[in-house]
Amino acid sequence: MSFLFSSLAVFAQEADTSAVAVADTTDVPAGKVIPLRGAFLTPLQERDSVLVADQLLYGFELKGVTEGTRLVLPGLPEKQDYRLMYLSPWVLDTLNISKAKKGNPRQFDIKGSVLITSFEEGIYDLPQIAVGRMTADGRTDTLVFDPVRLEVKTMPVDTATFVPHDIKGQIRYPLTLGEVLPWVGLFWIVSMLVILVVCLVIMRRRRNDPAFVHKDPAHIVALRKLDQYRGNRLWAPEKQKAFYSGVTDTLREYMAERYGIGAMEMTTAEIFDEMKATDAPKELLAEVNDLFVRADFVKFAKYVASDDDNAAALPVAVRFVTETYQAEIETETDKDGGTE
Repeated sequence: MSFLFSSLAVFAQEADTSAVAVADTTDVPAGKVIPLRGAFLTPLQERDSVLVADQLLYGFELKGVTEGTRLVLPGLPEKQDYRLMYLSPWVLDTLNISKAKKGNPRQFDIKGSVLITSFEEGIYDLPQIAVGRMTADGRTDTLVFDPVRLEVKTMPVDTATFVPHDIKGQIRYPLTLGEVLPWVGLFWIVSMLVILVVCLVIMRRRRNDPAFVHKDPAHIVALRKLDQYRGNRLWAPEKQKAFYSGVTDTLREYMAERYGIGAMEMTTAEIFDEMKATDAPKELLAEVNDLFVRADFVKFAKYVASDDDNAAALPVAVRFVTETYQAEIETETDKDGGTE
């Protein structure tokens, strides 16, 4: 397995210590070879044996390295074998720094290591570690550390007693009250919110549905609107149009509701042609007709009505509503009496 490390003519890794500067190999002339012991192989997993895919630190330790010494570390192979793989570059660590006397360089204890692993069972002779060293005074040599043997094992399986088993299902623990209560509370909160939303929707629909909306009788609505035009504040010439429009429009709405005619879209003549067929008193219809004709003159011919006409307009409208309403009540009473 010695092919896994190249010669010294490789790129240099930078050390993480101030004691040793890693130099380019072109600066290191050939020197003598010094065999050393001190290579180590340390598994990162704490167990008695090394299993497949376990990670280990393989490296060396140097003690008493003089400050200013340069080291050239062995290169790693570009193509790796799954039987022995390098997972990291070389890393230098300073273990200890010895204080020196004044004027003398300091001494360092250094550890260099690389992370390795194996994905196949077997015994491997790891390559020796050759480190180039150049001291501050220019002396060069090569430090060769004895290789280490690595034994990789797999987890043994006892085929005699081994019995395959199906995958067990998940363990089901009984529910506790503390686990159930939040869900029960959430259920009730959601239920109350749903009921509240349904109630709001029903109330809104009823508010907009004519079947549920309380509607005042036509004569009440008409009298309430006519009451807004009491007094002489709208008798001024420039306000008479609003006065007569408000009074006649109120009567148009009342006629449409009371007698079922399309008074809002009819002219004055058309309205009273339709009203002749109703039970409204003829004399009263004539007065209301005069009121509508006067209103048309005010609205369309810029006619200015007299104060007497203005004063008589609202009483005529009120009397028309009240008398026709009373006639309706008497008619219904007669029908009820005849039925009995």
